[in-house]
Amino acid sequence: MQEKVIEAYLRDNVKTLGGKAYKFVSPGTAGVPDRLVLLPNGKAVFVELKATGKKATALQEAQHRKIRNLNFEVFTIDRKTEVDKFIDHCREMLSQ
Repeated sequence: MQEKVIEAYLRDNVKTLGGKAYKFVSPGTAGVPDRLVLLPNGKAVFVELKATGKKATALQEAQHRKIRNLNFEVFTIDRKTEVDKFIDHCREMLSQ
């Protein structure tokens, strides 16, 4: 499945939670995740989207580690079923 299809599915599902899935671009910093997901009550999660079967590059993994070291979550998603699991995780976050 194409990355853009999975990305649209993520964006639409995050919206149902009352959140936003902003396209994240950081000029001068390669390898940052594709989306910054903002949820109600100040919750933020980063998401790297890939076409089905594709993996994050070494540079992307290095950026993910840096973000995780700041205590933010980073998810790499390459299929709609993983979006569904991510949305379940977001619902859990919102219930806390």
